[in-house]
Amino acid sequence: MKAVVFHGPGDIRVDNVSEPQIQRPTDAILRITASAICGTDLHMVRGTVSGMKPGRVLGHEAVGIVEEVGPEVRNFKKGDRVVVGSTIGCGYCSYCRAGYYSQCDNANPNAPSTAFYGGPEEFGGFDGMQAEFVRVPFAANNLVRLPEEVPDEEAILISDIFPTGYQAAEMAEIYPGRTVAVFGCGPVGQFAIASAMLMNAGRVFAIDTVPSRLEMARSQGAEVIDYNREDPMKVLKDLTGGVGVDRAIDAVGVDANAPTGGPAKSSAEQHKGESEKIAPQRSPREGNWEPGSAPSIVLDWIVQSIAKAGTLSIIGVYPSTVQHFPIGNAMNKNLRINMGNCNHRRYIPKLVELVRTNAILPSRILTQDEALVSAVDAYKHFDKREAGWVKVMLEPTSAPAPAKAA
Repeated sequence: MKAVVFHGPGDIRVDNVSEPQIQRPTDAILRITASAICGTDLHMVRGTVSGMKPGRVLGHEAVGIVEEVGPEVRNFKKGDRVVVGSTIGCGYCSYCRAGYYSQCDNANPNAPSTAFYGGPEEFGGFDGMQAEFVRVPFAANNLVRLPEEVPDEEAILISDIFPTGYQAAEMAEIYPGRTVAVFGCGPVGQFAIASAMLMNAGRVFAIDTVPSRLEMARSQGAEVIDYNREDPMKVLKDLTGGVGVDRAIDAVGVDANAPTGGPAKSSAEQHKGESEKIAPQRSPREGNWEPGSAPSIVLDWIVQSIAKAGTLSIIGVYPSTVQHFPIGNAMNKNLRINMGNCNHRRYIPKLVELVRTNAILPSRILTQDEALVSAVDAYKHFDKREAGWVKVMLEPTSAPAPAKAA
């Protein structure tokens, strides 16, 4: 089958690989009808998240048709159309039963911590879903059946980024009237904005520098701030009467970039050399696969921008190599900090129903629909944050061309 395969930092290819097989009685095999490219995939390709094994299939978002089930999968059968959550949970340990699926005790064979598709060995070493087929462990728990009213272009966004943005807003403890700042207007940031609106936030501010991302945030009703033109910390204070925002969401993570101009440029001085320490193994080429230049700058900006006794939600990915956090400033402002990997299975059924009833249309965030064999080129456009490239869906079944190497 065709699949997007990691060969090393800066080196991904569309290869022919073996089709997955049932390995355990709790497995299912899914024929994928839609996958997607995520910013988390870029962390591995850029080298800011290490530990990837060459030959690993990338991708952790999928919609598809069940092809085969193991004998212990009793709630699905061949032909069922389903969405798969990006993190894997067994469904029966104490963490899964409490809704903390990303902290499952049993899903990850390499550690009692988060398991997800297409990631480093420490996260389970599972092949990903930018492929024609995928093995789904603990399928009875990790598959969610889709109604006919939810097409693939809506459902693929419920696999990862909509639940992630929703959890970010939930962790921010948003109530009607609260002011919320969302740092980062990529796909997760867009859904954090959408989710804050669903939770009746009073005002939502969106911080980024890519014009098409800021325009998408504005179209959702957010007040936008370009950090290369303005100082986000000052602007947020000015727009809130000097108080700061009640809630803030970090939807950026380790690949944050320092301002290249404007009054906020000086705030990046303390982050010089940080990127090289976090991502020593990198392989940028022709403008692609460049790690973020200031990995923890957003954390500094948020702590400065948030009001006393406010709540900070961190959903952006940070590996253990990131050591900087302004804990003293946060403590002295009595900030509440909530963070963690998304518990996708906790939110997917609710979000499927919101989409089915047209309460929200996730596909407004979807900007590209590409064939799987064109994935490498799509990665390059997405990695460069080119205009209009906010979220990319991949369709394995529409692949007419031969594989193309990076």
